[in-house]
Amino acid sequence: MTSMITEIESSPSRYARLLGVGSYRPGRVVGNEEICRFIDSDSAWIEARSGIMTRHFAEPGETVPVMAARAAEKALSAAGLTPADVSCVTLCTMSYLHQAPPAAAACAAELGARGAAAFDLGAACAGFSHGLAVAGSLVASRQAEYVLVVGAERMSDIVDPYDRSTAFIFGDGAGAAVVGPADEPGIGRAVWGTDTDHLRAIEQSRSFAELREDRLVRWPFLEMAGQEVFRWAIGAVGEVCERALRAAGVTVHDIEAFIPHQANVRIIDAAVKAMGLPASVEVARTVRDDGNVSGASIPLALDTLIAAGRIRPGALVLTAGFGSGLSYSAQVLVAP
Repeated sequence: MTSMITEIESSPSRYARLLGVGSYRPGRVVGNEEICRFIDSDSAWIEARSGIMTRHFAEPGETVPVMAARAAEKALSAAGLTPADVSCVTLCTMSYLHQAPPAAAACAAELGARGAAAFDLGAACAGFSHGLAVAGSLVASRQAEYVLVVGAERMSDIVDPYDRSTAFIFGDGAGAAVVGPADEPGIGRAVWGTDTDHLRAIEQSRSFAELREDRLVRWPFLEMAGQEVFRWAIGAVGEVCERALRAAGVTVHDIEAFIPHQANVRIIDAAVKAMGLPASVEVARTVRDDGNVSGASIPLALDTLIAAGRIRPGALVLTAGFGSGLSYSAQVLVAP
């Protein structure tokens, strides 16, 4: 054991970076008018409150692992790799309803990444940012060569369509990134944590075990104290992002894009203002078309801006995730 540890520690340093990204959106587009059939609201109220105009809902065959695999295929293609090259699959989700096999293993099987390590990561809407931190460490420490980090969600499975506080917010989809070795740092140090003073601000208030005991018990939908989360995010997101910039040794004038978790346009705009981002910085606001896709929102937005030519290869990108817990994570990335 001692000789093995010595070998790892004495090996030449290497770093990690993103090599390619990809995304998958279900074909069914759901507008605010359809949402309002079940809640006492209207499209104008939803758009003013959140910025959301549409979201995507998955069909029965578009499971979390299947959507994850479709996004991963695109990310691998962008990186010039194949499923056989994948060392590890990390799937970040809060909406997968099966305990076994893990969603990551089912994704690896669907993808054809035979033999890859596979595990799920549960950090809600901060999951993808957490996953990048883990993947970067695995690659830099030579415990993996190429890691797929995937965020995939079927939020429509866990959100009550009759709940006026949550029904209009969430959508389904998947986004993926390939993390691989690099000669220079490509993933900045994560600034992450959990503010447990707000532990139950976003929660599944009942356990699925209750359904076993009483089948008449209400389905354990996701519930959210919207105003509490909004007030917390308005104050916290910008501050966490500033810490991530300092950890990477850069300033707002060095970054070319800002990809925050797509929770709410007003939260995004507040973070932009708090940091004093220059007008030249591209800011993702894909929440308008996708809704809040939890752990998939950052890679979906990143892929959207790259595909549109709004982020150039090699650009510095600031990302920030935050969600149930209340968990948060931010880091600076080099765009693939």
